[in-house]
Amino acid sequence: MHHFTRRSFLKASTAAGTAFTIVKPELVRGAGKEKLKFGLVGCGGRGTAAIDNALEGNDNLELVALADVFEDHLEACLRTSKEGKYADRVKVDPEHRFVGFDAYKKLLASDIDIVFLCTPPGYRPLHFEAAVEARKHIFTEKPFGTDPVNVRRFMAAARKSEELKLTVKSGAQRRSQIEYKEMLERVRNGGIGDIAAAYVSWEVASPVILQKARDPKWGDMEWQHRAWYSFLWICGDMIVEQHVHSLDSGNMLMGAHPVECVSSGGRAWKTGDEIYGNIYDHFCTDYIYPNGAHATSRCRQYPKGTAAAVKETVAGTKGSVSFVPYGSDNHVIWTMHNGEKTVVGAKGLAPYVQEHVDMMNSILGSGPYINEGMAVAESTMTAIMGRESAYSGQKITWDMIMKSNQNLMPSAFDYKKQMNVPAIPVPGVYKFV
Repeated sequence: MHHFTRRSFLKASTAAGTAFTIVKPELVRGAGKEKLKFGLVGCGGRGTAAIDNALEGNDNLELVALADVFEDHLEACLRTSKEGKYADRVKVDPEHRFVGFDAYKKLLASDIDIVFLCTPPGYRPLHFEAAVEARKHIFTEKPFGTDPVNVRRFMAAARKSEELKLTVKSGAQRRSQIEYKEMLERVRNGGIGDIAAAYVSWEVASPVILQKARDPKWGDMEWQHRAWYSFLWICGDMIVEQHVHSLDSGNMLMGAHPVECVSSGGRAWKTGDEIYGNIYDHFCTDYIYPNGAHATSRCRQYPKGTAAAVKETVAGTKGSVSFVPYGSDNHVIWTMHNGEKTVVGAKGLAPYVQEHVDMMNSILGSGPYINEGMAVAESTMTAIMGRESAYSGQKITWDMIMKSNQNLMPSAFDYKKQMNVPAIPVPGVYKFV
């Protein structure tokens, strides 16, 4: 089992610190301006957007293969990409359009240099492990799993990817957001003194509901895939699927993962309708870090018209800094105890684009080597730790979550497979395993 140290976390979080030379003949087909080929596994909205993000940031990259469990998703993705600004670099012939639960295997066996993993997160450990075995460079969306057993599977593959010097770039975009990276460096260099506490929030007035109703032709497994955000096994709940961005930021600011937490949560507005599945709509968690500092984490997905706030704040002995990551209000605010206040606006490319620039520079050796596999896996486990505390009502420690036997993945996959939906977790009734 991997034992976390501050050094291991910082090594992954500060990849810009050291440049590595990639052995190009083994790991990529070419260098410089030669086109590199990538394939996408998971042709939903995020995967489709990632195609544009990658092509916008890199003119020596082309899409050559697609894979999804649903043909209509794949065709919609291909149609959107072929109608877009970078259509000339979308070169997916009919023989490289793979559909089905084993489509990822066929894509990984094709002539690609890089694979993008953008399926729902329940599949991430399985697909990541296969991509590492296939010796592909990897862009992988967050989070890196939905349960402890399979996140540990991801971690094992991440260690192997490091040994192979494969580039692994995550969709945790704070890690490529220029103003955030500058803030992080200043905090680590003592810019606000010793860290005393942190606050991270992802509270939105836009719940994710992927399907409004169930088509009678869909079996249970197909329904749960098409409405994946509503079901725990494939989504991980919102604290894992969405709030992991903020928790990853909190871990970077603290320079460690938490050692324990106590959390609460529930469903404030969701009814028992099957479109809402078996996940919560809000969480509030108190994380404690190795230095004794606390981080308050809040996340919720409430209906439109309610208050919203996506923000990270860390307080130190000399001052505090807050980061608002999105939209026209994107900024960093430094507030020092001597009254000094500095506001820094957004810089450079959008992080969704910059992360692909960073990835390509790592692959080609023109920039620092990047492998974010282990660090973001630890942030994923941080999120799962908070979820399990809220579900059970118990204090959960890092050692407990790293030894947990919870495995949410089905043993078999079929569009018509019967899948009963577990009850909504009730603290005091739900058992942590």
